[in-house]
Amino acid sequence: MVPFNSRKGRKLSSKAIADATSWYCSIVLVALILLTIYRDSYMIPNDHDHNIIESNHFLLSKPCDEIYVVGEGETLNTISDKCNDPFIVENNPHIHDPDDVFPGLVIKITPSYNHT
Repeated sequence: MVPFNSRKGRKLSSKAIADATSWYCSIVLVALILLTIYRDSYMIPNDHDHNIIESNHFLLSKPCDEIYVVGEGETLNTISDKCNDPFIVENNPHIHDPDDVFPGLVIKITPSYNHT
């Protein structure tokens, strides 16, 4: 069944339907891109938000996964503090030199929880 255009009193062609559908899809795609950009820019903290982030760090911080990929500028000490794992070297026999940590290195994390 071909849709009927009541203004002109004729049936719409399949080309007109395809054109209209393409326009709607384009508008939806642009809206999704803009929403993604807005969301990403909203989540990047700036200097004004620094105090808010510090006071609510428990809301923004997530625990480290069991498998951790070392990022740029990280050391075993910073990862140990961040993930609460004082035994990173002991649990990762592939790390021969604790000072030789590089971005992309995969390590196992075993967080220790103090219940004091």
